[in-house]
Amino acid sequence: MTYSGEVTVGGPADVHELTDLMITKIAVGPMNNNAYLLRCRATDEQLLIDAANDAETLLGTIGEDGITSVVTTHQHGDHWQALAEVVTATRARTHAGREDADGIPVPTEVLVDDGDTIRVGQVELTARHLVGHTPGSIALVYDDPHGHPHVFTGDCLFPGGVGNTWKDPAAFASLIHDVETKIFGTLPDETWVYPGHGNDTTLGAERPHLPEWHARGW
Repeated sequence: MTYSGEVTVGGPADVHELTDLMITKIAVGPMNNNAYLLRCRATDEQLLIDAANDAETLLGTIGEDGITSVVTTHQHGDHWQALAEVVTATRARTHAGREDADGIPVPTEVLVDDGDTIRVGQVELTARHLVGHTPGSIALVYDDPHGHPHVFTGDCLFPGGVGNTWKDPAAFASLIHDVETKIFGTLPDETWVYPGHGNDTTLGAERPHLPEWHARGW
């Protein structure tokens, strides 16, 4: 089956099979959050991005192999509702952006800064600190050596725009700057974008609209 990235709460997961990495996307909770389970194909080690909600569904997706790490993209409550239960069940190591860790009720074991590397088996993810949606939001970039990059953006980039900055001009200016310089400015159009809610997109689909986002201020 071809991966589409279109998932619904209560529906099946969708799996993006890459050469070295399997990415399982599932939607959970009343705010239609996306959670992403990454599995290194060489070692079978797994990492979860955003234990957002519905621990039972997430643990069922994780399966008996468990996870070694869980990364919370930012401190907003809809992205960590199941974190405590998942960590208790799996003993996974917790990661989050340094500036957001205090806003997450489960202790963060690894404080993540811009440019840090997070590993899942033999696969390396690079953290990008994007300021504006929250002070410590992070995106994770997988630069696939066999193809194009893949980036997990949390709530900082969606189809149609950057994340919510609540009509705060300074927050919007910060977020659009970081997204432009650290994501659009360093990655090619083929880069696949996995957001915190809703459908996936690519940087090529969104790049022509950057001037519109600047003009409207959100």
